[in-house]
Parts: sequence; C-alpha cells; structure tokens
Amino acid sequence: MEQQTVKTRIVNGVNLDRLFETIDAMKAAPTMAKFNFRANNEWMGCGHSRTTVKSFHGAHEDIDHKNMFMLEADEPDILLGQDMGANPVEHLLHAIAGCVTSAMVYHAAAKGIEIQEVESKIEGNIDLQGFLGLRDDIRRGYESIRMTFKIKADASDEELEELVKLGPTYSPVFDSVSKGVPITVTGERM
Repeated sequence: MEQQTVKTRIVNGVNLDRLFETIDAMKAAPTMAKFNFRANNEWMGCGHSRTTVKSFHGAHEDIDHKNMFMLEADEPDILLGQDMGANPVEHLLHAIAGCVTSAMVYHAAAKGIEIQEVESKIEGNIDLQGFLGLRDDIRRGYESIRMTFKIKADASDEELEELVKLGPTYSPVFDSVSKGVPITVTGERM
C-alpha cells in the first residue's frame, strides 16, 4: 500500500491549510471569532509601568499564551522618566506597525503573494501642550501618524500597491486608532 504525504502549504510563514481551516470554522460558527484580549498593568514609580499579558479568550475558550509577556513603559529623561522602556505613545506606534504588517502578510499569503522582506517606518507628531493641560485647543494625542513600507516581493507595481492597502484595510489596531473605539475607565480602592 502506497502512503501519500500531504505537503503543508506555507506562504510568508503562514500555514495556509490552518488559515483556511480557521476561516471555514469561523464561517460555520461566527461566535468562534469573538475574542477578548486582556492585559494587567502595574505602576512601578514615576512614569514607569509594567504590563503583563498572560492569556486571552477566543474560539469559545480561555487560552494561556505559551509565554507570559511583560511590557515595560516609561518616559525618557527629558519627560522626567527613567527611560526603562518605550513610552506609551511609542508602544502605540509599535502596535500599529506590528498589526498592519501582520494583516498585510496574512492577507497576501491567502492571495498566494509571496513576500521576501518587509520593513516599515512609522512616526507621529504630538504637541505636549495638550497633555500638559496648557492649551485646551490642542489635542492630547497624536496629531498625525505616517507609515511607510519597503517590500521585497515577486510582484508587479500594481500588486505592491495592493499589498500596502491590505494592512490598513484589515488591521484591528489601525481600525481602532483611525476610527476610534469606546473606552470605559473606572476606579476602585485597593
């Protein structure tokens, strides 16, 4: 009896068989697509805080990450911090860049477009007069954010343009930041 081997289809590091199985499962049971991500933050002193990420809820179950992640946030010396980590607005740039990139790579893989390399540069402008409460007419967050990709792929110019659009189109972080999302903040005594 001859045994057949099934070759796993990998494009851009993405296992296409698993990707399409996941898509089909979520089409069949849309509630599987409901995820809840969570993080716990602890103030360490001055501008320094530490966020711990251990688990999330998705596909109808609580799932522990393979590793617990600790993210350090602080402010640079010029903003009175100790520079123990990227500041929160730099973490936001990281979140946008990471999410837009992975959305682009996953959707390109699903379309069969192979990418060899991707680099991006992301930067944003903030006027701290808003944060410091010096002027109410200046927003407290980013005034603008710009992201530029460099992509190496066997693709035409038109396909490269399409690739660049895939990330922002499908990125949950890009959507949350560019369209806004309701945030509820509450407090209680320790």
